[in-house]
Amino acid sequence: MTIQEFRDFMASGQPIGDGSEVHQMFHWLSQEALKITAEINGKYHTPDELHQLLEQLWGRKVPKTVGLFPPFHTDCGKNTVVGERVFINMGCKFQDQGGITIDEGALIGHNVVLATLNHLLDPEQRGGMTYAPIHIGRNVWIGANATVLPGVTVGDGAVVAAGAVVTKDVAPNTIVGGVPAKLIKSIN
Repeated sequence: MTIQEFRDFMASGQPIGDGSEVHQMFHWLSQEALKITAEINGKYHTPDELHQLLEQLWGRKVPKTVGLFPPFHTDCGKNTVVGERVFINMGCKFQDQGGITIDEGALIGHNVVLATLNHLLDPEQRGGMTYAPIHIGRNVWIGANATVLPGVTVGDGAVVAAGAVVTKDVAPNTIVGGVPAKLIKSIN
């Protein structure tokens, strides 16, 4: 399976069986991601060096205006797309098999978790997985220690408060917070 075939399968919404070709691809991609993130996190890199490592990790062109402060962790890497002027702060964890898109100008705070996978509830099938993409809109700010779960879209200009667990879509130009995240107020 090629990386593009993997991305195409993950865009299809089909279930992932335990031990399937896609599940095996997860393991292969994880090993590559562990190797690259160990390099990212293991020593200082200039912005240009870090940019090259991110392109290697994500397997695609990355805008030069993207900023990231290590450490950074992912167990896949090949299904993340970021726009211009995105900033990802220290300690973030992206589980991107299901697809993560972060639009331009978004700010991702310390220790944010973006998780696109869930295991099946049936104990006999627990190794299988479901997934759904996460979409972070333009000029979104996600506060420190927030978690965004599979299938969530955070609308343009929204703010996710520190420590929030986002289980449902966030409307544009709103502030949400809490566990689970709820509307706090609209931004004018």
